[in-house]
Amino acid sequence: QVQLVESGGGLVQAGGSLRLSCAASGRTFSSYNMGWFRQAPGKEREFVAFISWSGTSTSYADSVKGRFTISRDNAKNTVNLQMNSLKPEDTAVYVCAAQMRGTTAIINLFGAYNYWGQGTQVTVSS
Repeated sequence: QVQLVESGGGLVQAGGSLRLSCAASGRTFSSYNMGWFRQAPGKEREFVAFISWSGTSTSYADSVKGRFTISRDNAKNTVNLQMNSLKPEDTAVYVCAAQMRGTTAIINLFGAYNYWGQGTQVTVSS
């Protein structure tokens, strides 16, 4: 069982930045690929970013490419999402998710992950 806890959400003006963190429990954090998803009111949950277990591979949704950066520190059991040039459309609950290494090649579907956090609210004002 893996426990994931997000932090760093809040209110920011358009054009500003936020850095989200996801702290993971367990002794095998490095065995998991990690992803970020988000869900806005009235919208479907969508994929945001992915990072492989080793940190050598990343992937981003087109909507955030060039603005968001995912990273991880396996020694600290954390994964981060640096969000720059934020837009009101980025307003959502952001959730981190863990995917057991080697179980699937699918990275952009929420159902392909094994564990999820509770989420943290990000609100971007105009």
